[in-house]
Amino acid sequence: MDSLVAAAARALAVGDALGALQRVALRDDAPALALRGIAMAQLGEHARARDLLRRAGRAFGAHEEVARARCVVAEAEVALAMRDLGGSPRALMAAAATL
Repeated sequence: MDSLVAAAARALAVGDALGALQRVALRDDAPALALRGIAMAQLGEHARARDLLRRAGRAFGAHEEVARARCVVAEAEVALAMRDLGGSPRALMAAAATL
C-alpha cells in the first residue's frame, strides 16, 4: 500500500471523507477506487459509491480475493443504506465465505 492510499485510509478511519478524497480523487487503481467509494458513501452519495465499489471489485486481481470480498460487503452496506434490498444474496454469501 502506498503512502497516499494509507493516508486516505487513515482519514476515513477518523471520519474525514473529504480528506480521503483529496488524496485519491484522481487515481483509478483498485485500492483508490475502493477508498473513494467508501468516502462517497460516508458523504451520502450512495449511487456513486456503489459504482466505485463495483469498479474496485472488478479491478482487484484474482489473487486479491479478500479485497474483492470487502468491496462486495461494502457494496451491500451501501445497498442497505439505499434501502435497495432486491439484490441477489449469492455474491454476499460468497464474500462472507471468503472473509
